[in-house]
Amino acid sequence: MTEESLQVLEYDKVRTLLSRFTSTLPGRNAALALEPLQDRAMVAESLAEVGELRRFLQEVGRPPVGGCRDLLAALARLRTEGVWLPVEQLQEVQSSLEAARECREALAERTGYPLLSVLATGLDPCPGLRRELAESIGGHGELLDSASFALGDLRYQLRRLRERIRKTLEDMLLSDRYEGVFQDRLVTERNGRYVVPVKVDHRGRIKGFVHDESASGQTLFVEPTAVLDQNNELQGLQRAEQRELERILRRLADSVRRHSEALRGNQGILARLDLRAAAARFADLCQGAAPKLCDEPLIELKGARHPLLLFEADGTAVPDQAVAIDLLLPADKDTLVISGPNTGGKSVALKTAGLLVLMIRSGLHVPCRPDSRVYLFERIFADIGDEQSIEQSLSTFSGHLCRLRQILQQAGGGSLVLLDEAGTGTDPAEGAALAMAALDALREAGAKTLVTTHLNLVKGYALLEERVENAAVEFDEQTLQPTYRLHYGIPGASKAFTIARRLGLPEALLQQAEGYLGEGEKAGLALMEQINEQQQLLSRRLQEAVELRSRADQDRARRKKLLDELETQRSALLDKARRRGEGLVRQAEDHIKRVFKELPQTEADAATRARISGQLREAREALRPVPMTAARPSALPRNVAVGELLKIPALSGEGEVVRVAGSEVELSVQGKKLRLPLKALEQFQPRRFARRKTDGGKISSRVERNSVQRRLLLVGKRVDEALPLLDRFIDDGLLQGVAEMEVVHGCGEGILRRAVREFLAGHREIAAFHAADQARGGDNVTVVELRRV
Repeated sequence: MTEESLQVLEYDKVRTLLSRFTSTLPGRNAALALEPLQDRAMVAESLAEVGELRRFLQEVGRPPVGGCRDLLAALARLRTEGVWLPVEQLQEVQSSLEAARECREALAERTGYPLLSVLATGLDPCPGLRRELAESIGGHGELLDSASFALGDLRYQLRRLRERIRKTLEDMLLSDRYEGVFQDRLVTERNGRYVVPVKVDHRGRIKGFVHDESASGQTLFVEPTAVLDQNNELQGLQRAEQRELERILRRLADSVRRHSEALRGNQGILARLDLRAAAARFADLCQGAAPKLCDEPLIELKGARHPLLLFEADGTAVPDQAVAIDLLLPADKDTLVISGPNTGGKSVALKTAGLLVLMIRSGLHVPCRPDSRVYLFERIFADIGDEQSIEQSLSTFSGHLCRLRQILQQAGGGSLVLLDEAGTGTDPAEGAALAMAALDALREAGAKTLVTTHLNLVKGYALLEERVENAAVEFDEQTLQPTYRLHYGIPGASKAFTIARRLGLPEALLQQAEGYLGEGEKAGLALMEQINEQQQLLSRRLQEAVELRSRADQDRARRKKLLDELETQRSALLDKARRRGEGLVRQAEDHIKRVFKELPQTEADAATRARISGQLREAREALRPVPMTAARPSALPRNVAVGELLKIPALSGEGEVVRVAGSEVELSVQGKKLRLPLKALEQFQPRRFARRKTDGGKISSRVERNSVQRRLLLVGKRVDEALPLLDRFIDDGLLQGVAEMEVVHGCGEGILRRAVREFLAGHREIAAFHAADQARGGDNVTVVELRRV
């Protein structure tokens, strides 16, 4: 990329704008030094890094690079042996190391940001150097006593000596012997030595050395002979302290020198992270995106906006200020000719295309739609603006020709050429001929060209050449204002008379000017304006069709939502009807039970009652609908024993285990032998066993039942242990025709009590339940009323 093209496209302003979003000096320098990248892989990597940092800013926040300082000058000084750094620069080294450590911790192990993690892994926090600096330098930039044992010892001696000197002088100030001698009762310093203020009239009463006098000459600052030796000792200790400080600074400088490569690498990575964070912030503010990089030369920037129109000079975003346009130069076209009225946005469209391609080449997200595509042109040439130069005796036309000559010499395949107002500044016919010949030469060289023009010959050239496309900037005839949008496939009218009327030129002058136009030119202009009006009408109709399609989609979505709601209501009604059917079945069961109860007791013994009750329960279960929620998984058989009763879900029955053979068992079911795998069976909870008769040892045909108990004790049991016992307790009560029973669950934290009452509330054979009165246990006991059989 030539420096001239970068300057014409205002690339330096983009760099300055980007630098305003950085947070460190190295990051700012990196932004100001940003250049288009030559390698496609580097461009793709940079775009991806900016994308990751945009997500990082939204999900986490800005990376902690703020402590990074510019250390390059200090590190350059350290190349000379024996040079040491002042404490301020050592603090900058310390701050940069802390930034490296924080960034590594924030990014290196974080998932979802692979490129940032790789970058952060390259940071070296230099823990040894960082620890040495922390032990030596305080928060206010002072060398700490812990920097070395000698320094700590010297400072201790200095403190003790200063205390002794001050004590001696304070005693003199308070002594009655020297009443009236001192101007003030204070100890001060002159030239690093402790002195006292003595009135000039009493100079002879204090033996010592005068180091200074006040501005008025009334006070002398005298070092009494009593502290002369101590002050001399103090000076010696101070010189020793200074030598030790310099030794420590040289030691620290040597440590920094040994880590200079790591520090340079850290600064480069932190500056890169800061630059990427600035690019991410810039992209978020301008609603930018990373276009897809194509292998064939084309430009397909949809919804593109000039970035400098989206920000104030201080970096404040004004995203609604620029009109989005589509910049399209497909692979099967070599040249795009943009025409239309002055102030319509032709030059801005040209600059937008060139600048966005440069920014993408620099690894930046640009203000366009995410479905945009672009080719990474190797070179960009721009001839935009006035090339007039008085110093070089160049007219506007001559300046454009000199620039065009350079472009024709250098442009080739993979080049993008931007020509503004090609062929202007001379006779329109000759200028148009030169412009068309230049476009032919650029096409033969394999370059892609965007050109703006007012010349009708160039517009006709675009209509006649197959690989040349016309585009017109839109002009609103109602408001007499440009809309800045581009319409492809048609040339644009210059609207010179319309713009002149809008700017207030006299109508008589304009009518006279129109009279100078030939009939052919008038007809051509009228036809062109008619085509543009038809294009604008078609665009409006297309926009209306898009809006109608959007409304139709919304109506379709609303209808689908209504159908879903109707289906939900239908399901609810069916569920309600099903529950009503269950109620009718329950009423029929109650009627059967009442009839059964009226039978004489002599006709139904306990076994017969149990059998009929079991049949009623099976009928009820058969009539019950499939539950909506998933059934609780049943217990798989474990440690199966001979004589144990197991459920057979496939037969809706049960069988007694006769023999266990590995993963299979042999069952006795109603006198017949059946061999089944354990996974096809279920185990009762609690486990049940068949009862054998004493006469003959035959297997009983029913489950052994003890005499019914009216009180169940569950205190101290877990919920999963208590509920099966409660279920069997209720079954026994129903079989024996018990009307009321008690469940003792205790109080505790209320977990077991709540589980018991929820179980009772869902059992259809429970007529009612309530807490017992205080005499029977109160809330520790639940009284259960069973339905009458």
